[in-house]
Amino acid sequence: MKKIFQLIITIASISGLMACHDLDVPVTTQLTPDIFPQTPTQFIQAAGPTYNAFRQNYSTDYWFLQSLSTDEAILPARGGNWYDGGRYEQHHKHTWNQDNPHVQSAWSWLTSTISTSNQNIFLISKAPESPAKQTSLAELRTMRAMCYFMMMDMWGNIPISTKFGDTTTARTTARADVFKFIEKELQESIPNLSTVVGQETYGRPNKYTAYTILAKMYLNAEVYTGTARWNDAIIACDNVISSGKYAIESDYRKMFFVNNGPQIKEFIFAIPYDASAPNGYMFYARYSLPRSLRAKYSLPFTPSSAASTLPEFYAYFNDAKDVRNQQWITGKQFDYKGNPVMVSTTKQGYDEDYKGADAGTSLSYQVDITPDVIIKKPATFDLGNDEKAWNMGYRNNKFYADSTSATRNQNNDVPIFRYADVLLMKAEAIARGGSATNGQTAISLVNEVRSKRTTSTAWTSVTLQQLYEERAREFTWETWHRNDMIRFGKYEDTWGAKTDKDVKKRLFPIPTNALQLNRSLTQNPGY
Repeated sequence: MKKIFQLIITIASISGLMACHDLDVPVTTQLTPDIFPQTPTQFIQAAGPTYNAFRQNYSTDYWFLQSLSTDEAILPARGGNWYDGGRYEQHHKHTWNQDNPHVQSAWSWLTSTISTSNQNIFLISKAPESPAKQTSLAELRTMRAMCYFMMMDMWGNIPISTKFGDTTTARTTARADVFKFIEKELQESIPNLSTVVGQETYGRPNKYTAYTILAKMYLNAEVYTGTARWNDAIIACDNVISSGKYAIESDYRKMFFVNNGPQIKEFIFAIPYDASAPNGYMFYARYSLPRSLRAKYSLPFTPSSAASTLPEFYAYFNDAKDVRNQQWITGKQFDYKGNPVMVSTTKQGYDEDYKGADAGTSLSYQVDITPDVIIKKPATFDLGNDEKAWNMGYRNNKFYADSTSATRNQNNDVPIFRYADVLLMKAEAIARGGSATNGQTAISLVNEVRSKRTTSTAWTSVTLQQLYEERAREFTWETWHRNDMIRFGKYEDTWGAKTDKDVKKRLFPIPTNALQLNRSLTQNPGY
């Protein structure tokens, strides 16, 4: 499957249809019955630029905004490394502005992908009529709707453009109207989307992808529009559940291994990553793993040791029988032969505050990853320049480090929508007042997920707080925690070094470069 996507990327590069920031380039390509696309494979290839554009920034800039702005993850400086002008500190403290580089790049990524989708839709619409053409157009409209959903979630009022080349003049649309637009796009696309699940449609949206996006929208409708739509969320989830085409995987860890892919029964929509492809940009291990564990994981590069979790978030992992605990790197480290992982340094290298006369004396210690993340130098959001600092904070290894890649890029595919999410969304919608359907209750749905995650006794009741914590355990590092925190009213809580409780920070600012490019845009309140 990854070779197929490599072919798509190559064709996209050759055809010159890659997304770009010059959105006013005239489109002159004409499609005739003598020029592809005509077959299903050719339509997939013609749509390749949209998928290539989408995969580029999801696991970097988008992850930074969605995860580092929560209690799930923190990326502090360590010995001067990774301060980068305070961009990560701003995420943690909610002090970002319209010039934050990740705010800018995430906006550019999504608007460029939308522009590329518009271009692909325009070109493919010129092809002769066929079922394959209608499916391809529906898939592209769904991808565009997914991008608009992400923008609506992060920025609220955004410009809507469905014609290639007019995004520099599109006016800001109210969030509730953006919601209606996305809803209509998905509803109109669903009849022409495939019901096939597996390798044939892997990496492209099918009917169930569209239903899952709708479920996400309806679950958050009160946030987006001011009107709750719990029953609509349940109906959307039921359209996925009743298909019988998905199931909870019995091995949680293997879902995120290097060799994951279309065989994973939980993946409703995932991004296929190929470490050898241009612009792979999937390197979670680079950020998360301690540098001292390079040899343990046989990596061709030294991890940055940058991103950790916070004790407040790790507290949700309080069931010793839960397999999801295994995604964390904690405590004293051993190699695969059971030998302690040792690091050689000096007494002062281990603790920079050590002032003894023997500060330069050699010291060898066993790596011990500690839970607390202590900002020692607030002015630079720095933990310190010693071994203690490099070992602060439990690390996530959910997307298991890839020793098969010759670079820091990983081959692990990244799911955006999983079947477990559909079950937990339905459970939450019922718990919030929606009508139970098909004999399923909030507790039965939660236990369906938990039965594959822990050997602890099944729950007999469930509260919204328990649902929130279950979602935190289940979807760690999968870019959904900010969305959950806002819906559950926890985004203004205090964690780590964060103290900002401004509800306006539920939206990011429209970046400066976007405002300069399109004078019709309106900045979000508070910026």
